[in-house]
Amino acid sequence: MKYQNNLTFAKQQDSEDSLSYLRNRFHIPRDKNGEEWLYFTGNSLGLQPKATKNYINQELEDWANLGVEGHFEAKNPWLHYHEYLTDKMAKIVGAKPQEVVMMNSLTVNLHLLMVSFYRPTTSKYKIVIESDAFPSDRYAVQSQLEFHGFSKEDVIEWKPRKGEELLQIEDLEEIVSKQGDEIALLLIGGVNYYTGQFLDLKRIAEIGHSKNCVVGIDLAHGAGNIQPNLHESGVDFAAWCSYKYLNAGPGSLSGIFVHEKHARNKDLPRFAGWWNHNKETRFNMRQPFDVMEGAEGWQLSNPPILSMAAILASLDLFEEVGMEKLRQKSEKLTGYFEFLVKEIDSEDIKIITPKNPKERGCQLSIQVKNADKSLHQKLMEQHVITDWREPDVIRCAPVPFYNSFEDVFIFTEILKEIL
Repeated sequence: MKYQNNLTFAKQQDSEDSLSYLRNRFHIPRDKNGEEWLYFTGNSLGLQPKATKNYINQELEDWANLGVEGHFEAKNPWLHYHEYLTDKMAKIVGAKPQEVVMMNSLTVNLHLLMVSFYRPTTSKYKIVIESDAFPSDRYAVQSQLEFHGFSKEDVIEWKPRKGEELLQIEDLEEIVSKQGDEIALLLIGGVNYYTGQFLDLKRIAEIGHSKNCVVGIDLAHGAGNIQPNLHESGVDFAAWCSYKYLNAGPGSLSGIFVHEKHARNKDLPRFAGWWNHNKETRFNMRQPFDVMEGAEGWQLSNPPILSMAAILASLDLFEEVGMEKLRQKSEKLTGYFEFLVKEIDSEDIKIITPKNPKERGCQLSIQVKNADKSLHQKLMEQHVITDWREPDVIRCAPVPFYNSFEDVFIFTEILKEIL
């Protein structure tokens, strides 16, 4: 559409936005005078849905009134609580319900999945990651290599070309073509935390599988942001957190995906606990281990109900709206944001996120030449919350649930004034 650089246009877009009512479903941070801040860090911590308190209070009340019987007699019996999340979460990431479960935290889940899917041999043991992978992913794969007797130097990096910020799929294809006989696993961030680039998961899976490599995806910056269509993509496994775009609260649980081609394979090696044992005999206590089929077969312990209540509050909002409508608004809102940033008359500013809306989520990474963290501080002084990443990038994510066209217009006016 044809955008206009004025507040009247921004307000008009908000008035025509069928999802604008959702902003009132969230708590927006305010200053001491009660004025709303401009919040652009849903890519780091999503805002709290107003309904979350009621969802958690329900479980607190059942715990107070029922004690241990809440496992069976609560309004939402705790024994099955994780199952209330499964269908809704599967829709968001494009998976079958049997392929998804919520459990643990993200890096813990990556390690548990690598127990099953990183099975190195003396000749096929290397791991491919993107060169600017999130540090936790890098530490995880390096420690897995060393645990199996290899070196952290056996990580192969998929790098942008010289002078560029974005990854080219042809370069990954060349890496796997030349070194695939030595590569056991590709563990790739589906949406890069720094640039916001959304990678072609289906193509990555095809490239990896062409050389019999396992393909895993970290969707920390993808779940609730883009539509990854995990089942259709053919990737072997994936994991994500729920506290960014899924708005489930700080440190909240992670989700995992295991493709059905593996999920029913009870012979896959894995760590075991009583919560991935057969539900029918779990409480008989003295049964030999009988692993469940599906992603549930990677659980270990009974789930934390209070955290899951917060997740359910957010997932019910996703269920109400649907990822397709959220994604449509996201592309339009981020498109307007991009237009406004490009209108700023400065040679020092550059958007390093892909221009193609299909190759990015709602995050724009704005590179400011010769800037330092004082830029971030000046924005904070103007009641704008963004995310600073060294050496010179501010990451800004106008989230379709709670950000408005007026938000992005006011933000760019403030940024222009600071620059």
